[in-house]
Amino acid sequence: MEKAKVSVIQLFAMMLIYELGSALVVSYGVTAKKDAWLAILLGMCGGIALFFIYYFLFRQYPNLPLTGYARKIFGKYLGWVIGLLYTVYFMYDASRNLRDFGDLLLSSTLTETPLLALNILMVLTICYVLYLGIEVLGRTAEVLMVILICLGITGNLLVFLSGNVNLHHLQPFLEEGWKPILTTAFPLTTLFPFGEMIAFTMLLPYLNRPELSKKVWVSALISSGLILSYTTSLDIAVLGVEQVERATFPLLSTIGKVNLFEFIQRLDALVVFTFLITMFFKISILFYVSVIGMVDLFQLKNHQSMLLPSGVILLILSMVIASDFAEHIEEGLKTVMFPLHIPFMLIIPLLMLFITIIRNLFNKVS
Repeated sequence: MEKAKVSVIQLFAMMLIYELGSALVVSYGVTAKKDAWLAILLGMCGGIALFFIYYFLFRQYPNLPLTGYARKIFGKYLGWVIGLLYTVYFMYDASRNLRDFGDLLLSSTLTETPLLALNILMVLTICYVLYLGIEVLGRTAEVLMVILICLGITGNLLVFLSGNVNLHHLQPFLEEGWKPILTTAFPLTTLFPFGEMIAFTMLLPYLNRPELSKKVWVSALISSGLILSYTTSLDIAVLGVEQVERATFPLLSTIGKVNLFEFIQRLDALVVFTFLITMFFKISILFYVSVIGMVDLFQLKNHQSMLLPSGVILLILSMVIASDFAEHIEEGLKTVMFPLHIPFMLIIPLLMLFITIIRNLFNKVS
């Protein structure tokens, strides 16, 4: 592992920005209709439950990443294979997010630019920052979190001042009953993005004060859950639930409606800049944990030598993952949910938990 240490504030900033990711701009949780905000809050509670599984394993093996303690729990060979599967899974998730990034820029601002060119620029930027190390990424997150907060406050003020917010769009409460809320919350909003925090099981050994990891993680989960719930409510209050369902990126449409004094308008750049920051961190962290997984499994000297070849794999994956954006979204929401996300975020960590508890009990008895 890289000889680096990340401060509590830096880890919180990375976790918060990572969680917001693409969920901030897509139609997140809208299958629950007007009660999407509640489905997101329930998903956040599910994410906190998942955290306690990950946190228990981290407390048992505080100096090891996920790929390291998988070998301790499942044995040298099976654990190595499971670690490799997680490494591939993180790379796949990074490629999905890279595709999200490219497609949003294509549809919103850079309509004539090839998708490949956008993705190459993003991958090169990520490789450069990660070459400098995780500490540099942490310090960058600290600075950019402040910029994100300023952008968020500015955008919200302008939306409210433009008089487009209609709270009647959020009524009546529980119009469709509890069923769509619960089916949206479990598994969709629980796993995306809250379950994706499993990536940080690879980064917790870098924390300079590991005893504060629980507070940092739970704080980031709750903060991001409240922000996402609020943002979805704002989209529905401004656009109405039908338009949010149809929109690919509803936050863009929400900001697009701002028009003050026939002068302050076309503020799409605020959303695009926010999206650039959140996606840069989400892709960087998923890509980095995949690379340090390889370093750990293959006992390499450092992660720098693996960045460029892994970056090429990331780039190719993002291009071949789907033929168009509609197929990409369909695959993300339906196709890979049960065969990929649920086993990696829930089933395998639960297995690790049970094996560790049983082993600890036997050790106490003996």
